[in-house]
Amino acid sequence: MLMFIDTNVFLTFYHFSNDDLEELRKLRVLLERKEVVLYLPQQVVEEFWRNRESKIFDALKNLKSQKVSFPFPQFCKDYEEYQHLRQLQRHYAQKHAQLIDKVVADIRSHSLKADVVIQELFDNASHLSIDEQTWELARRRMEVGNPPGKRGSLGDALNWEVLLKHVPEGQDLYFITDDKDFKSPLDEDSFNEFLLMEWQQKKGSNLKFYKSMSAFFRDHFPNISLASELEKDLLIRDLANSSSFAETHSIIAKLRNYSEFSMSQVNAIVQAAISNNQVYWIINDEDVREFLTGVVSGKEEHITPENLAELRQLLGDAQTPGVEDAWDEILF
Repeated sequence: MLMFIDTNVFLTFYHFSNDDLEELRKLRVLLERKEVVLYLPQQVVEEFWRNRESKIFDALKNLKSQKVSFPFPQFCKDYEEYQHLRQLQRHYAQKHAQLIDKVVADIRSHSLKADVVIQELFDNASHLSIDEQTWELARRRMEVGNPPGKRGSLGDALNWEVLLKHVPEGQDLYFITDDKDFKSPLDEDSFNEFLLMEWQQKKGSNLKFYKSMSAFFRDHFPNISLASELEKDLLIRDLANSSSFAETHSIIAKLRNYSEFSMSQVNAIVQAAISNNQVYWIINDEDVREFLTGVVSGKEEHITPENLAELRQLLGDAQTPGVEDAWDEILF
């Protein structure tokens, strides 16, 4: 899966946004596992660092202005509730000041949670440099008035041209931006028609447009809210597709780092164990047996009955195939 994320999407995590930082953590999981290639043009990196401080400044200004020191009429002061409310106001003001001090310290040290996660994404991305040919193509695009962008501004045109140059032909690109210069003038939920036609003609593939990270994850991982859950789901998928005993042991070792699994994950693990011979042939190996027994224990009533019965039979009767059995499988 190939992906481009515009600068404005990264910057939303420093401002008031409906997207949670967990969306970026989920993307980090996909990048680390090579499930996604994130194309990161140099223009995006430079634009991000140019705008990070101003975005934070605006959000911080709004945070500092949040007060609860409402005045009370004189006749309220004889009531017990008034004293309680005044106490809550003072407590809020104290915690508010402490929060701002901590936030400012983290801003200065580049240790906001958003800083850490975005830097990890940048470290794992595929960086795209901009050469003279790309500069010239972007200038020409701007001069003739072709989208994206506006006259006198090359940023969007540079990103577009560098993606046209580097994204392989025939492969779809997931394009995430909330920049109106990439959107249709008729419908902000659709991509610009000129750009979409250009992409399809030059790349022979589709461009799939999303306005936010949350919209992308709703489409592709709708039941996963946390990065840790995404990691578990991908590991369970790997277990189902394991092609060797060594790979099975490695996946089991990673899954054993998690103490909790959802009911759907438990059923998926059981299904992998009874359907993949690279799992059930070594089901009596200590690590495999202990993991499967622990996953199932106490959850039996939530597991598909026939799958549970088959797993129990395997745990009771299975033996690791000998060398001759393995060769029989290969030859016949």
